[in-house]
Amino acid sequence: MKLLENTRDNDEVEEGEADIDAAGQVGLPGAPPLLNQPGKITQRPVRLQRKRHRALTNKPQDFQIRVRVIEGRQLLGNNVKPVVKVNVCGQTHRTRIRRGNNPYFDEMFFYNVNMLPSELFDESISLRVYDSFSLRADSLMGEFKLDVGYIYDEPSHAIMRKWLLLNDPDDSSSGPRGYLKVSIIVVGTGDEPPTERRELSKEQDDIESNLLLPAGVTMRSATLNFKIYRAEDMPQMDDAFVQTVKQVFGGDGDKKNLVDPYLEVSFAGKRLCTKIIEKNANPEWNQFINLQVKFPSMCERVKLTMFDWDRMTKDDAIGTAFLNLNKMSSSGGEIEDTRADNCDTNTDLSTTASEVGFLPAFGPCYVNLYGSPREFSGLPDPYEQLNLGNGDGVAYRGRVLVEMSTQLDGKVDKSVDDISSDDILVAQKYQRRRRYSLCAVFHSACMLQEPGEPIQFEVSIGNYGNKLDSTCKPLASTTQYSFAVFDGNHYYYLPWADTKPVVILTSYWEDISHRLESVNILLFIAERLESHLTSLKTAILAKAPETRLVEIWVKLVSHMIEDLNSFQLPVLENQPNITMLDLQMKKLRDTAIESIRQMANRMREEATDVKATVGDIEDWLDRIKQLAEEPQNSMPDVIIWMLRGEKRVAYARVPANQILYSNFSEQAWGKHCGRTQTIFMQYPMDKNKGEKIPVQLRVNMWLGLSVHEKKFNSFSEGNFSVYAEMYENQAQVFGKWGTTGLVGRHKFSDVTGKVKLKQERFLPPRGWEWEGDWFVDPERCLLTEADAGHTEFMDEVFENETRFPGGEWKPAAEPYTDVNGEKAQSLEEFECPLGWTWEGEWSFDSDRAVDERGWEYGVTIPPDDKPKSWVPAEKMYHVHRRKRLVRPRRKISDKMATAERREPGEGWEYSSLIGWKFHRKERSSDTFRRRRWRRKMVPSDCIGPSAIFRLEGALGVDVDEKASKTGAAKVFGANTPTVSCHFNRSYHYHLRVYVYQARNLCAMDKDSFSDPYAHVSFLHVSKTTEVIRTTLNPTWDQTLIFEDIEIYGDPKTIAHNPPDVVLELYDSDQVGKDEPMGRCTCPPVVKLNPSVAVSPKLLWFSVIKKGRTAGEVLVASELLLKEKQVNDGDLPLVPPRRGDKLYMVPQGIRPVVQLTAIEVLAWGLRNMKTYQLATVSSPSLIVECGGEIVQTAVIKNFKKNPNFPGSVLLLKVLLPKEEMYTPPIVLKVIDHRPFGRKPVVGQCTTDCLEEFRCDPYRPNNEVCISAQVAMIAAAHGGVVIDIEERPIMKTELQAEKEEEAVDWWSKFYASVGMQEKCGPYLKKGYNTLQVYNSELEEVEQFHGLTDFCSTFKLQRGKTEDEEDDPSVVGEFKGSFKIYPLPDDPGVPAPPRQFKELPESGPQECLIRIYVVRCIDLQPKDTNGMCDPYIKIALGKKTIDDRDNYIPNTLNPEFGRMFELSCFLPHDKDLKIAVYDYDLLSRDEKVGETIIDLENRLLSRFRPSCGLPQTYCVSGINHWRDQLKPSQILQNVAKVRGIPPPRMEGDDSLLSFSGEQYNLQDFETNTVTHQHLGPARERLALHVLRNQGLVPEHVETRTLHSSHQPNLSQGRIQMWVDIFPKSLGLPGPPCDITPRKAKKYFLRAIIWNTTDVTLDETSITGENMSDIYVKGWMPGMEDEKQKTDVHYRSLDGDGNFNWRFIFGFDYLPAEQLCVVSRKEHFWNLDKTEFRVPPNLIIQIWDNDKFSLDDYLGSVELDLLNLIPPAKTPEKCSLKMLPVMVGSLSSKNTQPTSLFSQKSVRGWWPCAIQKDGKHTLGGKVEMTLEIVEEKEMEERPAGKGRDEPNMNPKLEPPNRPDTSFFWFTNPCKTMKFIVWRRFKWIFIIGILLLLVILFLGILFYSLPNYISMKIVKPFS
Repeated sequence: MKLLENTRDNDEVEEGEADIDAAGQVGLPGAPPLLNQPGKITQRPVRLQRKRHRALTNKPQDFQIRVRVIEGRQLLGNNVKPVVKVNVCGQTHRTRIRRGNNPYFDEMFFYNVNMLPSELFDESISLRVYDSFSLRADSLMGEFKLDVGYIYDEPSHAIMRKWLLLNDPDDSSSGPRGYLKVSIIVVGTGDEPPTERRELSKEQDDIESNLLLPAGVTMRSATLNFKIYRAEDMPQMDDAFVQTVKQVFGGDGDKKNLVDPYLEVSFAGKRLCTKIIEKNANPEWNQFINLQVKFPSMCERVKLTMFDWDRMTKDDAIGTAFLNLNKMSSSGGEIEDTRADNCDTNTDLSTTASEVGFLPAFGPCYVNLYGSPREFSGLPDPYEQLNLGNGDGVAYRGRVLVEMSTQLDGKVDKSVDDISSDDILVAQKYQRRRRYSLCAVFHSACMLQEPGEPIQFEVSIGNYGNKLDSTCKPLASTTQYSFAVFDGNHYYYLPWADTKPVVILTSYWEDISHRLESVNILLFIAERLESHLTSLKTAILAKAPETRLVEIWVKLVSHMIEDLNSFQLPVLENQPNITMLDLQMKKLRDTAIESIRQMANRMREEATDVKATVGDIEDWLDRIKQLAEEPQNSMPDVIIWMLRGEKRVAYARVPANQILYSNFSEQAWGKHCGRTQTIFMQYPMDKNKGEKIPVQLRVNMWLGLSVHEKKFNSFSEGNFSVYAEMYENQAQVFGKWGTTGLVGRHKFSDVTGKVKLKQERFLPPRGWEWEGDWFVDPERCLLTEADAGHTEFMDEVFENETRFPGGEWKPAAEPYTDVNGEKAQSLEEFECPLGWTWEGEWSFDSDRAVDERGWEYGVTIPPDDKPKSWVPAEKMYHVHRRKRLVRPRRKISDKMATAERREPGEGWEYSSLIGWKFHRKERSSDTFRRRRWRRKMVPSDCIGPSAIFRLEGALGVDVDEKASKTGAAKVFGANTPTVSCHFNRSYHYHLRVYVYQARNLCAMDKDSFSDPYAHVSFLHVSKTTEVIRTTLNPTWDQTLIFEDIEIYGDPKTIAHNPPDVVLELYDSDQVGKDEPMGRCTCPPVVKLNPSVAVSPKLLWFSVIKKGRTAGEVLVASELLLKEKQVNDGDLPLVPPRRGDKLYMVPQGIRPVVQLTAIEVLAWGLRNMKTYQLATVSSPSLIVECGGEIVQTAVIKNFKKNPNFPGSVLLLKVLLPKEEMYTPPIVLKVIDHRPFGRKPVVGQCTTDCLEEFRCDPYRPNNEVCISAQVAMIAAAHGGVVIDIEERPIMKTELQAEKEEEAVDWWSKFYASVGMQEKCGPYLKKGYNTLQVYNSELEEVEQFHGLTDFCSTFKLQRGKTEDEEDDPSVVGEFKGSFKIYPLPDDPGVPAPPRQFKELPESGPQECLIRIYVVRCIDLQPKDTNGMCDPYIKIALGKKTIDDRDNYIPNTLNPEFGRMFELSCFLPHDKDLKIAVYDYDLLSRDEKVGETIIDLENRLLSRFRPSCGLPQTYCVSGINHWRDQLKPSQILQNVAKVRGIPPPRMEGDDSLLSFSGEQYNLQDFETNTVTHQHLGPARERLALHVLRNQGLVPEHVETRTLHSSHQPNLSQGRIQMWVDIFPKSLGLPGPPCDITPRKAKKYFLRAIIWNTTDVTLDETSITGENMSDIYVKGWMPGMEDEKQKTDVHYRSLDGDGNFNWRFIFGFDYLPAEQLCVVSRKEHFWNLDKTEFRVPPNLIIQIWDNDKFSLDDYLGSVELDLLNLIPPAKTPEKCSLKMLPVMVGSLSSKNTQPTSLFSQKSVRGWWPCAIQKDGKHTLGGKVEMTLEIVEEKEMEERPAGKGRDEPNMNPKLEPPNRPDTSFFWFTNPCKTMKFIVWRRFKWIFIIGILLLLVILFLGILFYSLPNYISMKIVKPFS
């Protein structure tokens, strides 16, 4: 299909899969952007942003954020111990501490939150890396922040295995601080989390290409520079106490400046504030604020909050505004540039993209603040939250002039400082004001819910028109007060009749028309596109023919292209107020529109399938709407308030651009400019989310520059008249009327009676003059009696009696009053008005709390003269009683009492007391009267409606009133002229509303149903449908006829823009108030010429309740203009009646019906919960559809057999031919209880009947295979089980060896595609199984396994809270077949559909549950892990596998098989739960999954035992079914009603269902092996596998838990086999025990070393080393082993003859070692790790008194062992694979030590010096892998310990020089000293002897000489 390949490509680009990366950036590497020039900003593609908000309802819901921290790279620092802390939504988790600069964490954190999506998407995820060594505060190494919303907008709401660039949040100039690899997934309600693919190759692990930010962009530091100039219109925030004191003492009080404002700017967690300016409502700060951010930023919104500084208390927020960086910047990436097709080079595309890309910029422009109402009160503000930006602000709170620009890479000196005076001058030109005029004509206010005080409306824009604010001139901004009138049915309305109130405002704003015009033009295009798109979608839904669809589609596309071509956006040249952002937005919009236009052109030429284009058109629509968002909209919204008395009740906000007039083009007008629009007002911060409407307004607004005022003339309807008015007041004293009795009133006053006025003091405004004199003009609304517009009316009057306590009842002083106690006519005085007739006599109203004669009693407590409350029972102390008398009357003709109408009785209105309600006719009790005087004004110079804008200010009040400034505000309203719009003629219309039916309404009553009826309201009339009892899908089939509806205004405008018909649905309650069930609006079809026959079409309209859909109503309505001269003959015929008063929906509008059969297969009920504490014991089922009802037989004993006795029912119903109109099928289960009680214990509604429709004459090959069970038993009589000889082809030994290499897990891994783990499995030609990535029920071709019967959830109870669905109380199993019946009764009925049904009694079955493994479980322990085990529940049996829990893992491999027997259908629900084992606390449930075994047994896809690919009679694929393939094939044939299969030839040919099958065709390219069974069965199996049955499989089921029912808690891979015991014994079960690691031993004998680096210098100066060798296997570092030390190696040779023995557990199939160790000493269990089998050998130099020196190491992978060198000369660094030019590629290939068993030779050890590898020595080793058994046979000891054998190690033959000097002094002498210093020693000794000789000589010489001389002995 050629459907817009390019658009598709572009979409992909936009999703972030092509060269525009995930953040939407086109890279222009190396070109640093200039300031405010097209810079490189990343931002998400515009389109996606909408998608998420459209999809999620804005109510709090469950979300789960999963953050997986995988690894870090290039972290800064030496010898660091990094730890990552992840913070999301206020929860923090930390990883384990790792070592090194490239740590590997691989830990997953789960954050579960329940919050509003809009709030969640603004939350940020922060990942910080800390160095856990340092105790200092600055141990933060780097961080990364992003919004949750950013992740949610990515494809499948996740970023998978992306690198984040860490940086230092404080020092923005510093470069990257390292990288962190993470996956972040946001799982919303019902989402399936994506699966992670681990990278297999190193290429995918490249940081550059996989960085979360696109390659062209580096994270640059940027400065957001805000200039805060000034603010205006701040409301009063502080108490006026001090000011009042000043005034008392004659000082000058200043009421309006009671506010001390400052502005706070916050972004991405940083906040800065301006200075505080005290006591100033219009502060000027002139400061700039610099925020340092990283660009591209992952955060979006800048928050500007204005605070009022308070000395004592917390600062109050004045208002909040948000600036969205997304809307003020563009990456250029979101423009799908179609020029790319024609571009030769890539550079073209980049430049176009960069032309429209630009950095965030804004203003200078005012930002409006909204929040709570402005009026100040000392009490706490109930709407304070609104000022903080939460919720929709209800009033204008001022505005701030702000400018923002962005600088990249700039360093900032100060974060807050004053702006230079030049900049302040530049901003001046952006503050130029123009005068704007706003006129609003109120056409109607209806649907008021309760009467009461008089109502007025106030319109304001900014501060202008706010009647309670004294800062602006008084304007005619409020309508006059008027009282609401009952419409005779349900609502009240304001009786404005032909005089509509008008409100006029003049205000001054900057001229930003060029911005708003662009917005309006784009919205105009979008709206046209949307209406076409809606009609296209409706046509698709209504299954319109292809030609009709194409016609609508062509119209849509051509209109759109035409719109995009013809409506140009305004040019910006010569416009005032142009900012940088305006120019950029213009460029962006032009480019985007151009690209959409090109795509539309291409689509028109190339598209082939209408439906496929809908998605693209929706995207265009989204894009255009997105472009229409204007960030710099400084024009405040128009706010309409409804006031009751002086209290603000309800509001509505209308964006100014919607009503703005423009002289640019008609499309640039606002869509409601000068047009009447319907506004539903709302209560501020409504808790009920609009359940009740305060009022529905029809209002016509026009806003334009005052220079365009004349243009208003073309929009206005009716005649505007302006009057000055005042009231003349009189009181009655002693029967005379005069001014004497006026207490506190003035002779002439305003409407309130409080303000004194004089005729002569009124001055007309400038430019106006009086026309005529003062005249009396009574209020028109008093002429409208309450019965206006009604055909039936109830007159009511209360009869009152009083007494003294205990006395007789006497008529009261006022015997007859109205409901408020005001005097009324007596019964005799009531006359039947002209044109009406009485319908009976006066009777008392008994539907109230009254006694049997209609009285209610009360006690009067002075000063009141009537009781406050009434009770129906008389007591002694009651002194007052009353009864309500009513008398109905009916209208018989339209004659009006015209004479009476014009007799104004001098225009007085009377009232019993001052301040009470006024009435027209004088009554005896009246004491007060007034009349209205008016004087008309006309414009003096210019004539035309636009003159009303000249009423600026008001009627001047004379100065001698001492009207000070405050006085002016007080008399506000009194001296503003009243403007009204007068319509000369009204038109009468006839309205018909056809209410046919509703569906899926909310259950409002406890019995799971509602009693719905609808109030249908149109303008000021309303009617009510009948109540339909106990249903959620009522069919009213009712036409409501509204006879004469009087509407003022031109019928053409009404036809163009008719008022909506509003239906409010209620649940009628016998007790208590009727509860609202939602409302819907429906536009009527307007016919100005009733003779034209266009009948309206019934359509479904959504019912909205509290902002959410709560069902749908099928309605149509038509509004017909009744001309005066036209007789009623032209009106459509009166519809047929039902009963005497109800009209049905007439033919031609009601759906066309056809007699249809609905066959109901009522199979049974399951899991019924108790009802009113009693179990459901004998239920039956009622099926209702289209007014027909059928009931099943009662289940006698629900416990024994929960299936219905007679299963098939037939309903004959008249169903509409169009699927759109079909009513739902309603199922009700009733329980037959003692004493004839039959409560409804559950109900269910099925909407979509389409899936159950069928063609009754088609041969039904889908009859359930479940008949198998009954049939097989019958066919065989007894089951013959063949025992086949097993072919013994190989010796047992070989088989055993081969079995060891493959197991069931090999099959599983081979099926998943993990070839590296499955060993030689596939080579042997064994079969694989099907691994489904979802539940078996979700696999498409198996139709949810509900082909025999579906499961319908039964519900009960009222929808209490919208959040949770009604509780499920059971399940109904059954199905429907729907087919048309012939209209002619003579034609035979079609055959019945449900014929052959399986046995419905209970069957005993054997269930085998195989649990393979779990994936990504939710962690339940504090360490982020889980100790999972399996728990299985089936019926009353449970299996608790707690002893076999697997410690500390989120991905356990269970490999468990459980066998249970059960009875179906009782125990149909198999619950498989995963629990987390806890030693001390209760085991927590991780999640569970439920499998419906009954569906699996009954389904024709035969999922009870999957079919393998081959028929094996031995081996690991042993056939495990009860029946052989040939028997199953016979069953299939029997069930499908075709002849049984025939075998021919030598079992190698088979014919089945008309086709020939040959065994050779199936088995040509397959490897045969010894396990295969006989040929006939193999062939039967091959044929079976073509029949669409369920293959041998493993399904992946999602685990759910009750506390987060919509979020996945992990997944479990498993399958279930079901064997009915009646079919004999099943085959042997599969053994899926997880692979046990085998115990292996690695013996490494270190023989010698050579060429070791000589690291030390001995005392005697020679180079030497004390060598020893250390070795270990990674993962088992605590089992390091060392040789003894070879001391004093002088030539680098060392001799050791030392044996290392490392024991390890090894999984041969996965080629990994399994290491179990405790993480901490306090852990209970060891945690299991899997590591590749490696050996690390290191050479060290031994130092006794300092740290040993490291000399080199070699890491040997035992699976890919580097072949050693045979001699040390051949051993070099080139043998290592990491070295460049290494030999391994040319030389021998690496082999696995596990297959080679033993190897000996020399390996080189390398050491890294200055970044290069150098040789550190060579080691001669023997490596040998020994299995445990062999270890016992050939033992060997560590080192040279006993048993020293295999081989025996002799002590090393070290040279004599090898010893340690400290322990061997003699050797030290011999080898060190003597060897080098021999001659020195000899010479030294000789010298010593000589010296001794000389010494003795000298010593004895004197003695000798003296002796010689003296000779004493001589």
